[in-house]
Parts: sequence; structure tokens; C-alpha cells
Amino acid sequence: MAVGTTTEHVTLARRAARLATTRPAPEPADVISLGSGHGFPGVFPDLTEMAQKALTTFRPETLQYGIALGMPEMRSWIAGYMKENGLDVSADNVLVVNGAKHGLDLICRLLLDEGDSVVVTAPTYFTCIPIFKTFGVDFIEVSQDAEGLVVSELSDTLERRKRAGQSMPKLIYDVPDYHNPSGVTMSSERREALVELADAQGIYIVEDSPYRRVRFDGEQEPMVKLFDRGDTVFVLGTFSKLVAPGLRIGWVVTSKEMVARLSYLKSDAGSCPLTQRIIVEFCKAGLLPAHTKLVQDTYRKHRDAMVDALRRELPEISFTVPRGGYYLWLTLPPGIDSDKLAERGLQEKVGIISGTKFFAGPGPKGTGAPKNYIRVCYSHATLEEINESIQRLARAMRSMNR
Repeated sequence: MAVGTTTEHVTLARRAARLATTRPAPEPADVISLGSGHGFPGVFPDLTEMAQKALTTFRPETLQYGIALGMPEMRSWIAGYMKENGLDVSADNVLVVNGAKHGLDLICRLLLDEGDSVVVTAPTYFTCIPIFKTFGVDFIEVSQDAEGLVVSELSDTLERRKRAGQSMPKLIYDVPDYHNPSGVTMSSERREALVELADAQGIYIVEDSPYRRVRFDGEQEPMVKLFDRGDTVFVLGTFSKLVAPGLRIGWVVTSKEMVARLSYLKSDAGSCPLTQRIIVEFCKAGLLPAHTKLVQDTYRKHRDAMVDALRRELPEISFTVPRGGYYLWLTLPPGIDSDKLAERGLQEKVGIISGTKFFAGPGPKGTGAPKNYIRVCYSHATLEEINESIQRLARAMRSMNR
């Protein structure tokens, strides 16, 4: 049979039949990308010494199959890192995974059946949407305001579902710290109320926390997990946003029993021991605190540069300045279609992501996702590129008004 052909009798699984058959083309090299959540190469740590040690002193460990739960030292270090956030956990509560998205996929495999419902914010992290869709779920979208997910709205929605004889959702997914894409940080009061509601209704919470240490301003809010009294909350963490995305090491924090169940769902048997050892040695050397400060200082400058450029070049755009994280969520002026602006932006050699990709459901009154938002990322570009890219974005938007 010729390469690229298929036979008619092959039937795809429902989850696969919904998938696109092509991948988006990469942006041309001369485009300044504000769409990706890539880290800034200037803050990537030099891991040469740690890698050399991992491949010499620890060679029998690092070039062998991994341990399903994760390297014991890695799990112990992560547990200590969580204790710095006030969580009373041990290594037994930690599962090492191949990045936070891998952890989310495992949680979905653990909890979801086709036809189940999940709660997400509107907007939500756009990469979680296809993960959930793979499991054939229905979405319940809940609004956000300046304090994060509107728990009272969710409570009313759940009551309406109960009166209508509909099942409760299996889980609530949120990014409470420097939310992707909105940049909003959930207040302590909302976090506690969310856990109380979830406990009362028997719903799990997934607290996706990749940006927690990428904080620029203000006080740190307590983790949602801190209010957990019945192992309701799964915590997702990662080294991608703080250290380097290419390491592909993250974690799930939950009960010892759930850790075991999740580990049996891992098709990789165990995450890469070489990468784990490199990270462990970096952290054991006491280098993470200074590196964290470098990341915070660098990305604060990047955020401020983008805020200044937007206020100068596009004063008609509105946004909330985030206290941390990687992104700005921009509200466009009336008459500007975000999908068309993304297309026009590429013509001006600037890459952005339309806000339509961040809405999971049919939108208000079934009219589709709102088209007056875009997400821009300030982490990856240089300061000079940030200024140039906003000028290009301004030209793209002005050309749409002609």
C-alpha cells in the first residue's frame, strides 16, 4: 500500500475522529512571536556541571529505566518545596510526571468517562481544552472577575443542574495564580469558598500552578490545596516556567492512594531519570533561590516593557496588569475581530493568539467564543523585540480600521 493512503474499513476511535489531520505551520523566522509560552533563553540556567555529574557519578541510575513514582530524591525535594507553600505533604504524596500537561492527562484518565462534565473558567488555558475533549467531556464555563473564578456563579450553576436532574461535574480546573490567559490571581476568600463548594458537592479540583513562583508584585495568596480537608484538590506543578521548559519534568500532589493509582496509568513506566537527577543536583546545590529571583526580575522588566509599549502604541486596548506569570490578556476595541487580527499580525511579522482559542464552550447564548480578546506573551522576546512587536501589532490593527 502506498504511503499516506488508508483503507476504508479502518474506523478511528471517537477521540481520534475529532482530531485535526494536520498541524499548524511554524511561524516564519522573521516573525516576533508573542503567542508562545516559551521561556526567555537568557534566564535558562547552566546545567553543564549537573549533567556531567548525572552522567558520571549517577550513570547507573540515570541511564536505567525510571521509577514509576519518580526518583525518591526528586519526590522528597518536591514535597519540601510544597511545604514552603504551607502544605503538609511528604514524598508519598508526590508523583513525578513529564510536565504538568502529562499530569492533567493522567488525572483525566483517573476520573473521567465519556459524557462527564468538567468546570473551566471563561477564558481558560487553551491547551487544557483539547486534553479534556479527548475524553469526550462536556464543558461548564464559569466567569472570572478581578478575584478569579466566580464561585457564587458556579454554585448557582450546580444548583440549576441538580434541579434539572443533571449530574455533577467530575472536576473543576483552574490556574489560580497569574491565570493563563487572563493574568488574574484568585483571592484567598475565593479559594476557600471553592474548596468548600467542591467538598459539599463531591467534586475534585485541579489546581494548575506553573507560575506560582514567577511573582513580581503583591502578597502571595495561599494555595487552594491549603484549604483542602478531604483530598479534594490535585496540585499540578512543573519546572517548565521557572527553570526550563525543555526539561519536561512536573509533578502531581495528591493522596498516597491516588498517587499509586495515577502511577499505574503512566504508559512511560517512569519519567526520565537523567533529567530528574540534573534538576535534583541543581536544587541540592542551593541554586534555585537565586535563579528564581533572576526569573522574577527579568520577567518583571519584560512585563513592564510590554505594558509601556501597549499604553504608548495602542491606548485603545484595555487590560489588567498581572502580578506575575507570562501573559497579558488584551480587550480589543469594538469592531476588531481577534481571528482576523491574528492573520493581519502575521503580515506585519508579529505572532499573537486569538482569544477565541481560550473558550471551551459555545459562548454566551450559543453565539460562539468572543472575538474581542487576544493573548500576548512577554516572557520569550527580548526587550527590543517587545517594543518592535507592539509597534507591528499597532500597524496591523490600524490597517483593519481603513
